[in-house]
Amino acid sequence: MLEEHDLPAYHRKHNYFATSDYLRHKTKDTALELGYGGVGMMCNEDFIVGLQEGLEAEVGEASALIMYQCGLEWGKLDMEKFEARMQKEFNRSMRNMNVNFMLETWWWPLTAAGWGSWKVDTSRVKQGYIVVDLVESAVAKSLEFVGKPVCHLYAGLLAGSMTHLVRNELSSIEIQCYAMGEDICRFLIGSEKRVDAAEFWLNEGAQAKEILRKLEGN
Repeated sequence: MLEEHDLPAYHRKHNYFATSDYLRHKTKDTALELGYGGVGMMCNEDFIVGLQEGLEAEVGEASALIMYQCGLEWGKLDMEKFEARMQKEFNRSMRNMNVNFMLETWWWPLTAAGWGSWKVDTSRVKQGYIVVDLVESAVAKSLEFVGKPVCHLYAGLLAGSMTHLVRNELSSIEIQCYAMGEDICRFLIGSEKRVDAAEFWLNEGAQAKEILRKLEGN
């Protein structure tokens, strides 16, 4: 186990460090060295809009699935790396830690990197799903109002990370989005059956609160 004085500042602060603690310029261009290893890239809203619109122009509606799958693999890999880091740093499994501390410690580097802040509601775990509220989605804030959910990358990220965490295949869907005129983005993570039901009601025009009420009744 690492000693406290051997750890960089952002390790000691965990989910309280600042962006300046976590992101460091690696070269003179847009590359960044991330606090826990790896290299990131600085990008602006035009990059995100161009990526989204370019993908839609190439593959149409399948772009949502592609972004979801990218997020899914990202989430699985990121949570796998996080598990190894927590084991090395605390000499114990993250699954034996306080779940709120563990999840906030995992997400904080994403907040520092500009992916927004979140709130996890685990009160419906016994009903087979959890709900995540996201503020300042990098995707939705860039695209602004388009009248439909656009944060498919985030949905995949949440599904992938939670799949690795619970060791059971989970799915995710965005049931409320800033790009629909809402204040926050809201995601539902659960079994494929739960997510399929939520997707059906969403396509029928149901709002997030109504979808959650329907799921509670099933």
